[in-house]
Amino acid sequence: MIFGLFRKRNHNQIIVVRQYELLTSAARQPVFYTDYDVPDTVMGRFELLSVVMILFFRRTRSSATSGQELAQEIVDAFFEDIDYSIRELGIGDNSVPKRMKKLAGMFYGRLESYATAMDGDDRDALATALRRNIYPKADERAPSMVTLADWMMQAEAHLAAVTEAELATGSAVLPLPAGRGQEQ
Repeated sequence: MIFGLFRKRNHNQIIVVRQYELLTSAARQPVFYTDYDVPDTVMGRFELLSVVMILFFRRTRSSATSGQELAQEIVDAFFEDIDYSIRELGIGDNSVPKRMKKLAGMFYGRLESYATAMDGDDRDALATALRRNIYPKADERAPSMVTLADWMMQAEAHLAAVTEAELATGSAVLPLPAGRGQEQ
């Protein structure tokens, strides 16, 4: 009995790793940093990874229990990855938990604000929330983030068509973002 639990966990770990790699690969698309006005900085990458994780999390909220469990494991992997990255940047062990708590609060705050805008199908509110989070100290010259908001709406529609089997095998992919001058 107990060995079955470990076997399932190992099987889930393979799926979690596969799905997490697909999601992080989507967030690493250079076009986000060249054409979508996301700054190619540590925080810019955190913001885009958060966007991708939020989109995946939103898709799995209507899944069976196994899909929701997978989503939680992927979010856990996301925070483990952030923890590792913070330590790699040379942040001292004593301050990592405080930073992790702050980043977790930021993530869940973004989840709430993006979900509110997306649930209302309000692209402008989503763009405003993205702009506020990606450019927190910016003035009126900051990019509008409408292009990223449009992609998020498109990605959510794309993920809605992802089957439960694709989720269960860690095979859900996000649409590739179009570059300037290309159709989305």
